[in-house]
Amino acid sequence: MDVDKVYLAEPRGFCAGVEMAIKALAWMVNMFDPPVYCYHEIVHNQIVVDRFKDHGVIFVDDIDQVPLGSPIMLSAHGSAPEVVEMARKRGGAVVNAVCPLVTKVHHELKVRAQKGYTVIYVGHNGHEEAIGTMAVAPQAVRLVEYEEDVDSLGQLDGPLALLAQTTLSHDEWSGVVDKVKSTFGELWMPTRGDLCFATTNRQGALKAIAHLADTVVVIGSANSSNTVALGKVANGAGTKRVIRVNSSQELPEDIVGTVAVTAGASAPEELVEEVLKVLSPKHGIEVVRNTDEDEYFPPPRELRELIKSIEDQIFHAQDRDDLQAQPHLPPQLNLEKTRSLLGRPQVDDRQKSASDVLVELGTD
Repeated sequence: MDVDKVYLAEPRGFCAGVEMAIKALAWMVNMFDPPVYCYHEIVHNQIVVDRFKDHGVIFVDDIDQVPLGSPIMLSAHGSAPEVVEMARKRGGAVVNAVCPLVTKVHHELKVRAQKGYTVIYVGHNGHEEAIGTMAVAPQAVRLVEYEEDVDSLGQLDGPLALLAQTTLSHDEWSGVVDKVKSTFGELWMPTRGDLCFATTNRQGALKAIAHLADTVVVIGSANSSNTVALGKVANGAGTKRVIRVNSSQELPEDIVGTVAVTAGASAPEELVEEVLKVLSPKHGIEVVRNTDEDEYFPPPRELRELIKSIEDQIFHAQDRDDLQAQPHLPPQLNLEKTRSLLGRPQVDDRQKSASDVLVELGTD
């Protein structure tokens, strides 16, 4: 490997929704005795998933796989309404870590369907976000993934609306939008677009440096939609070579010249640091900041309410026996671990990144 220089995209890596979800699951791991269950991968990155597996988290694709009374986390990609309801009926603590931007699309679909619209939803067939979103109003929604899919929609009666999976690239979205508009004419679209600002920001940051590089390295898992979209952005910029890796060990030995580096929204910063160390550019690393990003999502409402409820019961309990006898404490709650966490900032602290939380989990 003979790398002259690295251009490092900024922003890159974890978005606000991923930050929120990882910190929330870390809270669950620290509060409950294992196993904690998570419906689908908390985010689409194998390193993150494996780190939580090492701490007793069991990832399932069916809520029926969760034993009654066990704590459940629902993933950042969003879940179908019936899945959320089934999770709550299992009798344990349930925390829904869905990204607020995905929740916005769920709400838009629900409202449009109630008003009699047929909703054309642009998304990736089989992606967990698309599955969960379309389940909000399956009778009213039609999925399209590519421009050519629009022709197969046929005649659609009544008012039409157009919504999107949040992690699409702008190029994927814009081509389908133009096709839908030319085919059907007037349709409703949200005033504020559905595409995730973090996805758009990371794509813009990569576009700013891709043309400077002989090779673009995109860090993230193959099942991460926004990571795949970054690869498409690099290819669209005419980059000679685009490589996706999820660890420094996956870097090929024949990388030479100038390299642009970015990371998908579910890739931890520790992976970026490992890749940069292996690339070891002779003329250093230049960080190219395309925009500032300071969005923050607080912990999920269910987690905040759970912590408040536990704090109140601990405060009112006279002694340990009295506390253990409290009827509203969730099953599997580890009282000693939980008491050490309450009353001080922990994984929901704005100043503490999810990447730092993962590093701490890796050293426990």
